[in-house]
Amino acid sequence: MRPLCGPSGPLLGGLGFLLWASWLACEPKPGEGGTSSLRGKVRVQDYAGSQLVAEYYAPEERVYLIYGNDAFYSEDVRTSYDGTYEFRYLKKGHYTVFAYSECDTCASGVLPVLLQAEIVRNNSVVELPDLVIRK
Repeated sequence: MRPLCGPSGPLLGGLGFLLWASWLACEPKPGEGGTSSLRGKVRVQDYAGSQLVAEYYAPEERVYLIYGNDAFYSEDVRTSYDGTYEFRYLKKGHYTVFAYSECDTCASGVLPVLLQAEIVRNNSVVELPDLVIRK
């Protein structure tokens, strides 16, 4: 059951106080509905066997965002022509940004590369380090 957030009708007696205290105790959760952004770039390291043959910023690469401690990603975007991605309209809180990297020794063939991020102020843009993936 979700906590009751915000006033809900007339506040009467002890129940009114409990409703008011519940409203004050609510903490906003990470996610949509804010005024901040997370921004970064995806950089590819292209290998032939164990030899690095090229390094470039990845166009059209999918990047995922997890709100707080959620178990599943909440939204995804594709990078622009220069490898840039941006998640907009976020609230203050903790986030995980990730993309998939090729992995020769993984059963699935891919491995998530994760970045932890925190938005601490409204109306801010948090610049993240490059998300480096292998191709």
